[in-house]
Amino acid sequence: MMLPSAIKIKDKIELSARIKVAVFNKEKRKTTPHKHNGYFEIVYLSAGNGSHWIDQIHYKVTSPCIFIIRKEQVHHWDLINPAGYVLLLKKEFIDQSLDRELKKLLIQITHHAVIQLVDTTTIEKIFELLVGECNFTAKEGLFKALLAVILDTSTTYKQVQSNKQNLYHQYRELLTQQNNLTNQVAFYAQSLHTSPQNLNAVCRKAVNQTASQVLGEFIINEAKRLLYYTDNTVSEIAYSLGFVDNSHFSKYFKRFTGLTPQQFRNS
Repeated sequence: MMLPSAIKIKDKIELSARIKVAVFNKEKRKTTPHKHNGYFEIVYLSAGNGSHWIDQIHYKVTSPCIFIIRKEQVHHWDLINPAGYVLLLKKEFIDQSLDRELKKLLIQITHHAVIQLVDTTTIEKIFELLVGECNFTAKEGLFKALLAVILDTSTTYKQVQSNKQNLYHQYRELLTQQNNLTNQVAFYAQSLHTSPQNLNAVCRKAVNQTASQVLGEFIINEAKRLLYYTDNTVSEIAYSLGFVDNSHFSKYFKRFTGLTPQQFRNS
């Protein structure tokens, strides 16, 4: 199969919309690898089974379940008899909200790729209400309730409360917004109105990683997507990620993965 020179980007939400909730399209049982145009997606499958790939990781679909696809991730489906709902969310919706607890819940759900469900009665009802709701305040309340109920079913739910941890998540959010990542922590620290030293301390406290290591994970993950899903040369991928020197990119990639870019592509 011929690989494309760029990862396909899908846009299923209107330009003016900040949130969209719809019934899962049962006809779209199999999709090709793609990213979303700057929006976050929560997929609730009340029925169906099959396979779901997110950033080359295979997940067996066993309904009922929730899948969370972050906006920078590449994913595709191969489903049998699916049913459920899809929620698409833009950053503008969260920016408009003044509810800090909602933002904390959203941060927590991004730690998950899939959540298996047992009792779906409340989740089903909230999705039904969201589909027909137009009022922002009502949508905000329903969305918050949905996140809380979903996370309540997860045994790995963690509270995030400190301002320092919030700065860490602002850093991660900023990295997901970048079309072209740059391997410079100082650039992102300036955008967050802090110093590289403070950002480094925040990352260490939140996840025991340096700010450079957090940034490196994003760069490596994007490199992996481009190596796996496109036919771009290693040099082209290196340049797109801000590496002028191809050998520097190869050494950087190998330091994180143990493989050269070409070895990863061939594996």
